[in-house]
Amino acid sequence: MYRLYTHNDLDGVGCGIIAKLAFDGNVEIRYNSVMGLDFQVSRFLEKPKKEDIVFITDLSVNENNEKGLDQFVKKGGKVHLIDHHKTAIHFNDYNWAKVTVQYEDGRLASATSLFYEYLLEEGLLTATKSIDQFVELIRQYDTWEWDQNGNTGAKRLNDLFFMLSIDEFEERMVERLKTNQPFKFDDFEEKMLALEEEKIQRYVRKKKRELVQLFIEDDCVGIVHAESYHSELGNELGKDNPHLDYIAIVSVGGKRMSLRTIHDHIDVSAIAGKYGGGGHAKASGCSLTPEAYDYFVAEPFKLDPMRADAFRNQYNQKNSAYGCLYENRDDDQFFVYSTEDELWIVELNGLLLEEEFSSFQEAENFIKRHYSAWLVRDEVFVQFMMENVIELKLYAAEQGDIAPYLISRNETDKQLFSH
Repeated sequence: MYRLYTHNDLDGVGCGIIAKLAFDGNVEIRYNSVMGLDFQVSRFLEKPKKEDIVFITDLSVNENNEKGLDQFVKKGGKVHLIDHHKTAIHFNDYNWAKVTVQYEDGRLASATSLFYEYLLEEGLLTATKSIDQFVELIRQYDTWEWDQNGNTGAKRLNDLFFMLSIDEFEERMVERLKTNQPFKFDDFEEKMLALEEEKIQRYVRKKKRELVQLFIEDDCVGIVHAESYHSELGNELGKDNPHLDYIAIVSVGGKRMSLRTIHDHIDVSAIAGKYGGGGHAKASGCSLTPEAYDYFVAEPFKLDPMRADAFRNQYNQKNSAYGCLYENRDDDQFFVYSTEDELWIVELNGLLLEEEFSSFQEAENFIKRHYSAWLVRDEVFVQFMMENVIELKLYAAEQGDIAPYLISRNETDKQLFSH
């Protein structure tokens, strides 16, 4: 008898689906949460059966079960732990485990892709075009490569997974993959997915208005409370707010927290590890421990949500050569503009900050991180520009040198308001 203990997300269930294809009815599958795996494995180790072949995929066990499995193998038992999380690398010290984070060609691995390759190498499963496509969709979704590649089919597969029960999803996929036809969604699934996409967009728009920003240790963090669509939220909030190092999505009811980042220099698996969790460099999770609660719930509760940038402006636009205007809740004004040397500088309430930036994005990141500022609407920007023109003209008149200023300023005004 084959036994498979795997995760209860898309990647883990993908392992269960190809296990059913490989072993037909001769496999017992248990889908587990991160915490639930150790309970299942410890129960097995209480009364182990040497004739059983045990697979553990997309999850790794705690220290006690690690030792127990090693003893089981030394006594003749058969165990194969297959994982792709960086936090599980140390299991490669055992001959019964294989942890691969990245392939030699640079692609990131998933548990489903690694397990599929193992079954092919051992002659336990025959490759088909349909299974190949299914496994690749899961790999791209789990590693978030689908976003870089524009492969929306991977995201839609995950959406479908969450819309169905695990049993129904498993049954649908197993039957579909038994044929050698190209993998695709049927008409009923297409309609369901279209409705789900609208629901996701509404949910994300609502949560964007609830995002709170603060520093936790050295990181500028965006925090939002949400029970659903963590991947979509993390991706959208990260793209909309590149000044944030990572996004923390908190589920107080579930006492869990998901961490997401779009940045290569941030490893959220290391952050999750501080609270007993783990995962990928750009997508991880952990329990809401008392310490995590203080950082990610209690302190942010005192803060107001971030204000969104104005998005229908014609004049006050980001990266404009004529400058753009930001404000914050303290009524500070930040005027961002470029110099002749192609550097970007910031004026805070008319006073020049010492910092200089090589790009507009760096300048914007700075004022958003340290001052929680937002891009103001056109009418505020126009009023600001008019007030500054009057002040500059009065100053130039006092200096007796108004003509050169008027020429240059008028040219700028013409360009600015000629849209």
